[in-house]
Amino acid sequence: MFKNNNKKSLYFIFIIFFITCLSSNTLAFEPKTKHNSKTFINFAGVKYNLIQNGISPNRYIWLHGDEKTAEMALIHHIKNYNGIAFFIDNKTREIPYKSTIVDPNRIFSRNGTYHALRKFQPSWAPGTLKKALDEIDLEREAFLNILMPPKEGLLIALHNNFRGYNVMNEEANSQQTSIKKSQNLRDFIICTDLNDFKKLAEGPFNVVLQNKTTIADDGSLSWEALRRGVRYLNVETRLGYLTQQKKMLKFIEEKLN
Repeated sequence: MFKNNNKKSLYFIFIIFFITCLSSNTLAFEPKTKHNSKTFINFAGVKYNLIQNGISPNRYIWLHGDEKTAEMALIHHIKNYNGIAFFIDNKTREIPYKSTIVDPNRIFSRNGTYHALRKFQPSWAPGTLKKALDEIDLEREAFLNILMPPKEGLLIALHNNFRGYNVMNEEANSQQTSIKKSQNLRDFIICTDLNDFKKLAEGPFNVVLQNKTTIADDGSLSWEALRRGVRYLNVETRLGYLTQQKKMLKFIEEKLN
């Protein structure tokens, strides 16, 4: 009887532990399966859906909810290549945060977050602003611990641009450039690793190298990745040019992996 009771107790403890794990962030943050799996993580009041395909050190992220071509390109890519993809659960460029909105690609440092919050809510009291900054600081570290790849991995962000912005806007902040006459100036790759740049420059696409912080900390993911020494790439195309963005991603995989 005593042994049977012990077995029942152990079984009950195991069930409770398993249910607790399923409802916790531990399993959500560390998908381990070799096949496609889904989970999520929250940062600054918005949910990011994570999709893992296979085992790979590469990480991908779609940050701006109004850049739908980038979203579609990443959905297609993660079905065909291994890695973990982060999809923001939002439909606009800015995300709602407390009583304001903020650009999700300007909150990856405290300094960037300060200016990003002040942009839309300049009248916030100093105490309110400090509390928001402190809260985002705590969430940011947890988020980046999941997002940032291991040393051998790539962090690839996907963006779309609108009229006016093109690769020439990045020339002043770049250490090297490879501009192709056959390519539209609004379709380009930014990378932070010299060896990656050399390999990508051999291909047909516009590529710029930004491996030095020539501008002030703006809170962008690219700035934070460079600060950490992470191999970061931004794959930028015109909105609506899905085939082009797919080709650029495929080219990166073939050249760098």
